[in-house]
Amino acid sequence: MKNKIYSVFFVLLCVIATAQSQEERELSGYQGGYIPELQTLSKSLNFLLIGDFGRYGQFFQKEVAQQMGKAAATIESDFVVAVGDNFYPNGVQSTQDYSWIASFESIYTHYNLQDPWYVALGNHDYRGNIQAQIDYSKLSRRWHMPSAYFSKTFELKDGNKVLMVVMDTSPFIDSYHEKGSDMYENIIAQDTTAQKKWIEKELATTDKSIKWKIVVGHHPLYTGGKRKDSPDTKGFENKFAAMFDKYKVDAYFCGHEHDLQIIKPKGRYTTQFLSGTACEVRPTGSREGTLFAAQTAGFMTFSLNDLNLLAQVVDVNGKIIHTTTIKKTK
Repeated sequence: MKNKIYSVFFVLLCVIATAQSQEERELSGYQGGYIPELQTLSKSLNFLLIGDFGRYGQFFQKEVAQQMGKAAATIESDFVVAVGDNFYPNGVQSTQDYSWIASFESIYTHYNLQDPWYVALGNHDYRGNIQAQIDYSKLSRRWHMPSAYFSKTFELKDGNKVLMVVMDTSPFIDSYHEKGSDMYENIIAQDTTAQKKWIEKELATTDKSIKWKIVVGHHPLYTGGKRKDSPDTKGFENKFAAMFDKYKVDAYFCGHEHDLQIIKPKGRYTTQFLSGTACEVRPTGSREGTLFAAQTAGFMTFSLNDLNLLAQVVDVNGKIIHTTTIKKTK
């Protein structure tokens, strides 16, 4: 009973502190809006997760971007994670491609979305010039893609760290290696052996201050959606699910399916968070291990500290449609 009382008291303190912060900002002139129901943990690292977003503002892209801005302001977001398919239908051709303006710069204009974006490549990006997306990192303050795959370490307020490993998943999809594919030349130019060795080396870190391990990629390990029974999905699971379990990867972020899903199959260590509806939406479904699935435009927010990871799913109307917490095991 005491634990329940303390929990309620803690939540009330968080709500009061958030309300005070929002009131102070509004008095200073801020008019960008909030999603007051969103929560954050104490002493937390906070960020947004989106995927499959670049459609010239069409479908639900603009509407989702508006809610993302409100969410980022509410949780005082530190950054955005984007899981690929950044530009439909065929990536970009150069750093000067108009898609940068039409699908990114002129859409995500909210003040609180100007923080760093850590971006993965998707299969549609492979239809264009992938080097141009890497090179845009030199022109943009917020676009971070130093290479096709990379890692980033974040410090928590207690001195512990979060390791985020960003994969380039498309070269690991078997069907993309078939001649005649519109991605073929870009795909066969990649060294999957080198990348897999690099991923394993990153995850095998002996740094004891790393409290959480997160992997980011475009393609899902599992899905209850359109590609539930796809050989490509099963093949990708076979390549990486056991590795993620071996190195105690807490969360895998992905997209590709145009829905929202959270899946943790029985016997697996890693929880998969699939956020693929930053613009277009498709029907979804469930499979063994499905904790949540929805066919609606939206995104996810995350708040984590040394003890917990809090995930909240936000729809296109700014409504929180699911919340889940991962407790950090010792």
